[in-house]
Amino acid sequence: TTIKLRHYRQRRAIPSCILRFAFRLSPNILSKTMRNLFVLAALAAGLETLQAAVPPPVTVDGLRCESQANPLGLDTPQPRLSWQLQSSQRAQTQTGYQVLVASSREKLAANTGDLWDTGRLDSDQSIQVEYQGRPLRSAQTCFWKVRVWDKDGNLSRFSDPASWEMGLLEATDWRGHWIARDTDTNEAAAPLLRRAFRLDSPVAQARVYICGLGYYELHINGKKIGDHALDPGFTRYDKRALYVTYDVTQALHQGSNAIAVILGNGWHNVQTRAFWGFDRAPWRAAPKLLMELRLRLADGRTAVVPSDERWKTSRAPITTNSLYSGESYDARLEQPGWDTPNFDDANWTPAQIVSAPQGRLAAQTMPAIKITGTLNPVQISQPKPGLSVYDFGQNFAGFARLTVAGPAGKRITMKYGERLAADGTVDQTAIARYVVALDPSQEFQTDHYTLGGHGTESWQPRFVYHGFQYVEVTGAPGPLTLTNLAGCFVHSDVAEAGRFSSSDHTIDRIWTAGRWSYLSNLEGLPTDCPHREKNGWMGDAHLAAEQGLLNYDAAGVYEKWIVDIADEQRPDSRQVPGLAPTSGWGFPWGNGPAWDSAFLLVPYYLYEYRGDTRALTSHYPALREYVDSLERGSKDDIIDWGRNDWDSAGSDTPADITSTAYFYQDALIVAKAAELLGRRDEARKYQALAARVKSAFNRKFFHPDTGSYGNGSQTSLSCALYQGLVEEPFRAAVTSNLAARVRQSDNHIDTGILGAKYLPAALTENGRADLAWDIVTQRTAPGWGGWMESGANTLWEQWDGSGSHNHIAFGDILAWFDKALAGLNPDPEFPGFKHTIFKPHVVGDLRWVKASYDSMYGPIQCAWAIKNGRFTYEVSIPPNTTATVYLPGNGEGVVEEGGHPVIGGVGGVGGIETQGECTVLDIGSGSYSFSVPWVLNK
Repeated sequence: TTIKLRHYRQRRAIPSCILRFAFRLSPNILSKTMRNLFVLAALAAGLETLQAAVPPPVTVDGLRCESQANPLGLDTPQPRLSWQLQSSQRAQTQTGYQVLVASSREKLAANTGDLWDTGRLDSDQSIQVEYQGRPLRSAQTCFWKVRVWDKDGNLSRFSDPASWEMGLLEATDWRGHWIARDTDTNEAAAPLLRRAFRLDSPVAQARVYICGLGYYELHINGKKIGDHALDPGFTRYDKRALYVTYDVTQALHQGSNAIAVILGNGWHNVQTRAFWGFDRAPWRAAPKLLMELRLRLADGRTAVVPSDERWKTSRAPITTNSLYSGESYDARLEQPGWDTPNFDDANWTPAQIVSAPQGRLAAQTMPAIKITGTLNPVQISQPKPGLSVYDFGQNFAGFARLTVAGPAGKRITMKYGERLAADGTVDQTAIARYVVALDPSQEFQTDHYTLGGHGTESWQPRFVYHGFQYVEVTGAPGPLTLTNLAGCFVHSDVAEAGRFSSSDHTIDRIWTAGRWSYLSNLEGLPTDCPHREKNGWMGDAHLAAEQGLLNYDAAGVYEKWIVDIADEQRPDSRQVPGLAPTSGWGFPWGNGPAWDSAFLLVPYYLYEYRGDTRALTSHYPALREYVDSLERGSKDDIIDWGRNDWDSAGSDTPADITSTAYFYQDALIVAKAAELLGRRDEARKYQALAARVKSAFNRKFFHPDTGSYGNGSQTSLSCALYQGLVEEPFRAAVTSNLAARVRQSDNHIDTGILGAKYLPAALTENGRADLAWDIVTQRTAPGWGGWMESGANTLWEQWDGSGSHNHIAFGDILAWFDKALAGLNPDPEFPGFKHTIFKPHVVGDLRWVKASYDSMYGPIQCAWAIKNGRFTYEVSIPPNTTATVYLPGNGEGVVEEGGHPVIGGVGGVGGIETQGECTVLDIGSGSYSFSVPWVLNK
C-alpha cells in the first residue's frame, strides 16, 4: 500500500499534505482500522484525480443537429443528432452512448436531461440519431451533450454542450400579416418597408422570423442583418415558402429602434419573358413580406413586433430587378437613413395587408446563398471608344461590384457574358436565345447604375445573379482601370468536404473546373447553368450529385430540393416534370426516367454518402407511386419514351435503353426504402419488379451471339454494365465490346451526359481503368482534356463548346477521380462511410494521388505514390469506422505497414488475402502507411 501511495503521489494525483497526514496519524489517536480506512479514502480520491488528469481513450466532439452547428429555426419535430469521436488508438469504436437534452444550460450542466435522457444505449450509431424526447414547442431552445463507451467499455467524458432552436411550428404561431407596397406585378421599382418602435428595457434575446418573397434584405437600426444573399430559397410558392430565422439580440437596444426590409422579385414575380414561362407561373404575385420580431426583455417581459398595417412603405432606388434581365439602380433616389429610427417617413404610405401565398411556411435549414469570394479582373481592354471589357480570368456565377466617381445622372451599363465576339465585345448569343428570341427588346444579364454624384460610389446588385467571365462596361464618366470592377462569387455557402490532387496537370485542371461549375450551379437548388436558364434540371442534378457530395457538404440543399420535386408531383399521374421547381413546363410525361429519376437517386445518394435514411423513407409513398406510374406506362416492362443520351458527341443511343435502365434502378431503390421501413412484402414486390425489368431489358437489347447491347454504342454498352443489367457470364464479352468501341473512336468518348457517367465507371469496375484514363486525359475533342486545351476553366454543356460554358452535367468525372484514381469509395452495405473501400488504380503516367473527404464520422484520407521501387498507400479513417484496403501488385513481395511486415490481427489490421491482382486487408480506425514492391510500367 505504501508503494502504491507513493506511486500515485509521484504523479501528483494525491496532494502531499493528505498523504503526510495519513501516515503520521498516531495509533493512539485512531484505531488501526480507522487509520486504514482513511488511507484508502485518500487513495480513492487520488485515483479519481488521476483519472481526470489522464486523457480518456475516446473523446467526443463535432456535435451537429440536422448537420449544422447550433442551428436556429428548425421545424422538424425529431431533429437528427450526430457527433464524432477522437482517439489516438487504432481500431477504436463506440459500443454505447448517452445523450442528454435539456431545456436550460443549467440543467444540462447538472447532467439533467429533462427533455431527453437516453440512458446508456448499446449502439455504435453516432450519426443521424433521431431525437425521441418530449414534444418540442415553437421557438424552444434545446441544449444537449453526449458521452460514449468505447470498444473496451471505457466511458468518455461528456462532450462540450451544443444547442438547437426550434422555429415556428404552426401557422397559428405567426402573429404577423402578409404586407406589401402594392399588388401590381408589373411595378418595376422594388419596395422599401419599415417600422420604428421603442423598447423600454434592455434586450435579453431577440429573434426575427422572416419570409420576404421573392427575395428580401433585412436591416435593423441602419445595418444589414446577416450575410445572406438571394434569400429565401426558390420553391414552388403555391405549395411551400421558406422563412429564415435570425438572432438579432445584439442589433437592438433600449430606446428607439427601426426594422426595415427591401424586397426583390426573384422567382416569385418574374417580369422577363423566357422560354420556361416563369412570367406566367401560377404563383406569380408582387413582392410581399411576412415577418415578426420576438423579444425577451431583461426584465422578463416578452414582446412581438409583427409585420402589419403599422409598417410604412416607399419605392427603393432599385428601379428594376429580374433574374434574367438584370438589375437597375438610381442612386439619385436614395433616402439616406431610411432604415434608422429617426428617419422621417411622413411621406411614406401605409403598407397594405395582402393575401398569403397558397403554400405552407417551412423553415429554411439549408446553407444560405452568400457572396463567398471576390475576384479581381486580370485584364481590361477597350475594343471600342467608350467601351471597356473586363476579363476575370474565370467563369463563375455572381455579379460585379462597381466603384466609380462621376456626376449625378451618369448611367453606367454592365453587360455580362461568357464569350467575346470577334471585335472583342461581349457576345451573349449562346446564352441569351431563350429570352431575346421571345422578345428582342428585352435585355439579358445587364445591370445599370445611375450615379448620385456624391464622390466615390460603390454598388452591387441585390436581387439578381449572372453567369459570366467578361463584363462589358459602357457609359463610364471617364477612363476605367482594373480597380473599378470586382467580381462577387455567389452560391449556396456549402462547406468544402473533399480535396483531390495528383501528379497530372490535366486531371487537376478538370477537377478545379468541375468545382467552379458545381458551385456556380448551386443556388439554393442544383441548376443546369447560371445564365441562360438557372433551372433545376433533374438530369443534370443527379448526374453531378455524387461528385457534389464528395466535394461539399451539400446535403441540406439536396434535402430541400427533393421536397421541391415532391411538390411538383402530379396527384393524378404521379409523374414529375423533369425540372423543379417549374411554372408548369415539363408535363405530362416529364423527360422520362433518365431525368425524373433524380427524385429517387438523390435520396439514395444521401443514404449512401451520409447514412441518411429520412430522405428515402419520408418520401417513400411518392417514390413508390412514381415507380408504379412507370410500370403503368411501360410496354412489357420496357420504357420507350424520354430524353436520350443528351448532347452526345457521336452515335446516338435510343431512349428505351437508358429509360428502362433507370426504371430498373428506381425499382431497386423503392425496394431498399421499403426494407428500411420494415415493409418486407413491399420490398419483395419491387425486387421482383426489378428482376422482371432486367429480364425484359436483356430480352430486348442483348445480343448473346456478339455480346453487345442495342446499337452497340458506348452508352448502350456502358449503361448495361454500370446499371447492373449484364448477367455475370457475359460481363467479359460486353466489356471487350465496349473497349473495342472506344478504340474505334481513337480512345475518345462519344457519349452524351448519361454515358459520361457510365463509361469511366463501367470500364474501371470491369478491369479497364487504363482505358478510362486514356479517355479522360485525351487533349483533343471530344473530352474533358480537350476542353482544358481549349482554355476552359469550367465544364461545358457540349463537347464542341457550342453551348453554355458553365454546365455541370458532365461533372461526375470528379467522383471518378476520387473513387477510381484515389480509391476512396463508400460501401453501400454500410452507408455514410461507416465502412470505406480503398481501391486505387495506378494508370497511365500517374505517379501520385491524394484525396480526402470529411465524412459525418470524421476525416477520411488516402494518398498513394510510387517511389524507390515501392507502391505506398497511406490511409486514415476516423474512430467508429472500418475499411477494406486493396493494394495493387498481385501479392508479390511482402506487404509492409509503417516499414514493418504486416501480420493480420496486429495493430488494427485484420484479415489479409489475395483477390486477383490485389492484396486485400481489413483495418480498424486510425492511420496506416502500407507499401508493396512495384515495378514501373508493369
